[in-house]
Amino acid sequence: MSNTNEPVYIESAFCPMPIRDRGYVIMGHGSGGKLAHDLIAARFLPAFDNEALRAGNDAGIVQMVGCTSLAISTDSHVVSPLFFPGGDIGKLAVCGTVNDVAMMGAQPAYLTAGFILEEGLEIGLLEKVVESMQAAAAEAGVQIVAGDTKVVERGKADGIYINTAGVGMVLPATDIGGAKAKPGDVVIVSGTLGDHGIAVLGARGELGFETDIESDVAPLNHLVMAILEASDNVHVLRDPTRGGLGTTLNEIAQQSQVGITIHEHKLPIRAAVRAACEMLGFDPLYIANEGKLLAIVAPEDADAVLAAMRQTRYGEEAVIIGEVTAVPQGRVLQKTSFGSTRIVDMLMGEMLPRIC
Repeated sequence: MSNTNEPVYIESAFCPMPIRDRGYVIMGHGSGGKLAHDLIAARFLPAFDNEALRAGNDAGIVQMVGCTSLAISTDSHVVSPLFFPGGDIGKLAVCGTVNDVAMMGAQPAYLTAGFILEEGLEIGLLEKVVESMQAAAAEAGVQIVAGDTKVVERGKADGIYINTAGVGMVLPATDIGGAKAKPGDVVIVSGTLGDHGIAVLGARGELGFETDIESDVAPLNHLVMAILEASDNVHVLRDPTRGGLGTTLNEIAQQSQVGITIHEHKLPIRAAVRAACEMLGFDPLYIANEGKLLAIVAPEDADAVLAAMRQTRYGEEAVIIGEVTAVPQGRVLQKTSFGSTRIVDMLMGEMLPRIC
């Protein structure tokens, strides 16, 4: 019998080496996968417990006296490198928070921005980041209304870290959340998967070959508005960022206590992304996205929502990829191209650190 004081180890296909699950923070705690969820459940939720946090959505919904409901979210960005094909840390910071607020059926309106700058950072580079943030905010139709700046010693911040918080008003009669999926619902994804994670990896020079893959980072609030105008039966919206599609679907299945089945041949994955994943041993289901969303809608409205998405800039490649089932509760299954069925579990550990 093992000593109860000894560290507990776990094994994962994506973490070939044993990982301590207690005692120290490791990179896997920032993956958005199971380790991250366990850390939140064990350390943060008990301390800060309230109804908004307990819901486990991309943004907390709060009701102000005499006001409509507000969606509030915050996000910190530590991507490396700071600039990558299709985006940069500034655009990522704005879009990430805009999207989290929008996924609750809210119209994002205001952001705050906090900057941690490393001594020695070039002012010209900072200006480019700020200009990118302003361009992204203008596209989303939001204003950055408050901020803070701190400077740390050289070597302590990897150039620049950015925290953004956002607030928006939830549209009237809107009831969207991860716990709202129902058996029979249709699962739609707005476009190709894995572009952001592979683009960042390529920018680091870690692919071993040249690629023209660009990050999909984009503000999705206008796409969300088009979806909500097309249907009153949208049950879940979620952007599959850290942990990818596989982890996000598991979150929804567990929140709603339903099963979700997806079909491998329907998943939109660029050939270059698929090739990179095959070469590196990655599963595209767990690669991060920063400009895609999942919409889970009632079956009778699926075609209307899909058509509305395809009329927008960031939903042109939207496709139906699966359906919600009554069983197995809390599980995600994938029908493979070979006719078999595999369990899609939540990401364990960290495949690509520092990608957002």
